[in-house]
Amino acid sequence: MKPLRNPAVRLLASRSLRAHRKAWAAVFAAVLVTSTLLGALALAVGSAGLGHARVERYAAAPVVVAGDQEVSWRTKPWGSEPRTVTAGLTERVRVPGAAVDVLRAVPGVRAAVPDHLFVVRAPGAPTYPGRSWDAAQLAPYRLTGGREPRAADEAVMGAASGARLGDTVAGRKVVGIADGPAALYVTAAEARRLAGHPGAVDAVGVLAEPGVPVDTLHARVRAALDRAGLKDTASGQPLRAFTGDGRGAAEHLAAPPARTELLQLLAAVSGTVVLIAALVLASLVGQALQQRSAERELLLSVGATPRQIRASAGREVTRVAGLAALAGAVVAVPVFHGLWSALRGRTGIVPEGLELPAPTWLFAATLVAAAVVVGITRLVVLFAARRPGRPGKGHGRRVTGIVLLLLGVAAAITATAQSGDAAGAAAGAATVTLVSGCAVLGPWIAAAAMKVLDRPFRRLGGAPGRLTAAAANAHSRRLGAALVPVVLVTSFALVQLSAGMTMERAAETQARAATTADLALSGTTAEQARKLPGVRTATDVLRSTVVLARSEAGDPRLDRLPVLGVDAAGLAGTLDPGVVSGDLAGLAAPGTVAVGKDRADSLDVRPGSTVELRLGDGVEKRLRVVAVYERSLALGEFLLPKGELAPHMSDPYPARVLASTGQGPAGSSVAPEQVSMPGAELNGIVSAAIVAAIGGLTLLSVLSTLALIGAGRRGELQLLGQVGASAGQLRRMLGLEAGFLTGAGLIVGAVVAALPLTAVAWSVTGGLPYLPLPVGGLIAGAVAVTVVAGVFLPTSRARRGV
Repeated sequence: MKPLRNPAVRLLASRSLRAHRKAWAAVFAAVLVTSTLLGALALAVGSAGLGHARVERYAAAPVVVAGDQEVSWRTKPWGSEPRTVTAGLTERVRVPGAAVDVLRAVPGVRAAVPDHLFVVRAPGAPTYPGRSWDAAQLAPYRLTGGREPRAADEAVMGAASGARLGDTVAGRKVVGIADGPAALYVTAAEARRLAGHPGAVDAVGVLAEPGVPVDTLHARVRAALDRAGLKDTASGQPLRAFTGDGRGAAEHLAAPPARTELLQLLAAVSGTVVLIAALVLASLVGQALQQRSAERELLLSVGATPRQIRASAGREVTRVAGLAALAGAVVAVPVFHGLWSALRGRTGIVPEGLELPAPTWLFAATLVAAAVVVGITRLVVLFAARRPGRPGKGHGRRVTGIVLLLLGVAAAITATAQSGDAAGAAAGAATVTLVSGCAVLGPWIAAAAMKVLDRPFRRLGGAPGRLTAAAANAHSRRLGAALVPVVLVTSFALVQLSAGMTMERAAETQARAATTADLALSGTTAEQARKLPGVRTATDVLRSTVVLARSEAGDPRLDRLPVLGVDAAGLAGTLDPGVVSGDLAGLAAPGTVAVGKDRADSLDVRPGSTVELRLGDGVEKRLRVVAVYERSLALGEFLLPKGELAPHMSDPYPARVLASTGQGPAGSSVAPEQVSMPGAELNGIVSAAIVAAIGGLTLLSVLSTLALIGAGRRGELQLLGQVGASAGQLRRMLGLEAGFLTGAGLIVGAVVAALPLTAVAWSVTGGLPYLPLPVGGLIAGAVAVTVVAGVFLPTSRARRGV
């Protein structure tokens, strides 16, 4: 017989697609959900990539001169060219005051307005940002009533504050009301005094003369700054001249670093989703094609070539996956908008001033995601649409699976020697590798599990038990395909939920043990608190960040870490970091630092060693280690003297004061002191939403795979009915199969998850992983319900005919 030509292949694919509609329905559902998830992620990544700090205070200034809010580090990795890495700074890098005169002399500059920022605090009153009234023209904010301030005890208030003419705010008489946000404006001299950094300004807004283009003004400003050789007052880097959306970086310092961290999170999660999607789609498409092995054998026997078989199957898959992927691309748009709206609707989640735009052209990214999904499904056809082999003869597959399992175990062992992000990355790689190994070895794992249960099923299960054992032994490949998604959803859920809960529990436990104060005050200082009746000791708690330069596997990294600034003399009875070596009293001296135990081990430092840190404004410091402590999950990796940290903070006022009266149980009514990274809540919410979506995808893969297998067993069940099996026996047989899949899947999934989880928990917390019993029960219950539904629903019609 002559080989089938292209028209015949098209006809065969069309007829086969109609004949196997129910089988392809499971693939359609999985592709739809996968395309939706990847499309929404693509939009989120694109929006974060286009994100920028909002321009508000400097909207009328075409050019803004400010310090460089990034720190860089250049080093040479192993066997590679030198590389430069950067990290955002959360504390303001200031501009030398001489820059104002330089900018005023630039041709085309109408005015160069220095901006001094400070915070206005008064007992029992709201806290307001403060500026000079001269800087209000950079927005511009104009008077809607009254006049500008002329004396140190006069102020203009922003209309959003609700203040009125004649009111007294923070000891100043309100003489004017301006449009704009709640802010307090004072004279230029008073603003310089309150800002507290003589000889420096926070930024300079440059206003152009009429008719001077922005590009021309920027070029002239840049050239003038370069000629003057002006550097910032912190790390000595050249000053920056911002235009357009870049001006927002000089206003909202937390926005650019949060955007970068969000982008990194989304990129990492996208990689995980692609891997999981590949596993899910490979299992479903492979099973859909494997069920038609007899049909393929018939076509091969009458002259069709393997290439034609693959072409026909590829055409079917492309039609099903293409339509589903396009539908998913459409659904991804409202899913993305829902997530972004939820983030914007919750106060304090998105850092102040962070804009996450979504222009119309960005939505083409959903089509790219859809094309990726279709490409994955087409790739599966190359391996699945071929002459089937017996599991026992798949030596290459067996070796591949074993190698993957060994690599997963090695990655888990590697995680025990890491800390922080490195341990989490190694654990994630171990989980994906172990699940991939289980997917490859699925038939053998199922056969091994069935050997354990074969005799109990045959002896105790009666006729249904014998039927279950016989079906499992005859169809180990099918059983393995059903087992893989159960293992996937179990291991994924356990790793994602237990890892976070383990860290949170350990951090909370450390925070409760570390906070020994019985009084916490805000809006004051330790010096003022010590004057209160009954207060014995008190310490200011300043919260900032530092940047640590280090190498990881030879690659340079800059880690931005939260730190606390404290009073060494006030720690007794207020804060107990759990010192394991050295003495915290050494923090009374300048140029000192205390280091968390895990970080000290990774840096190989001890009391007397030195640590190089870049403080919040980028200033590089070599600090002498005076103590090593163990409660770093709660208090951060480093503790610094307040006097060392405060000069490098935008607002050096204490976040709160911890005090001890010596009365009552320690810390009984005080919220535990615990550090958190800027943007941590935003990343947590995004992570939770994505984890829930991936969990839903994996549960759908369980249901779809079992539904696909069940659809292919209808003839088998009808034949069993014809040879004497009753409907009740078939129900019990299917129940035993569902129980076997649930139990084996949960056990194997728990083992797969236990290795990386134990590695992370041991390396970071020094203990075992933690998962509340109700959460574990919820995972097991969700898996059991899904498996039972997937086993029984597709076979209901066949059983009714018995």
